[in-house]
Amino acid sequence: MVPTVAACVDVVVQLGLGPDGIRRVDEIVAVPGRVEAEVIETEPLFSRVAGELTRAGGRPPHPERYARVGVDLSAVLATVDGRG
Repeated sequence: MVPTVAACVDVVVQLGLGPDGIRRVDEIVAVPGRVEAEVIETEPLFSRVAGELTRAGGRPPHPERYARVGVDLSAVLATVDGRG
């Protein structure tokens, strides 16, 4: 069952509730589909550092899926990185 779940999910977005009652994205991780000892591996894409959501350097799996619907991952990630 675990490998099936790992193969079906590309990205996980974790939300947190701040002390002000507002929900914010705390972390976004990629799920490359690898499973080791029944643990699904993840790769950080973004994480909250000092109150700001910052790029963590990982890449989402299956870029062809994004391209198929017209999303240029390189351009999106470069813009977020401040390089675009």
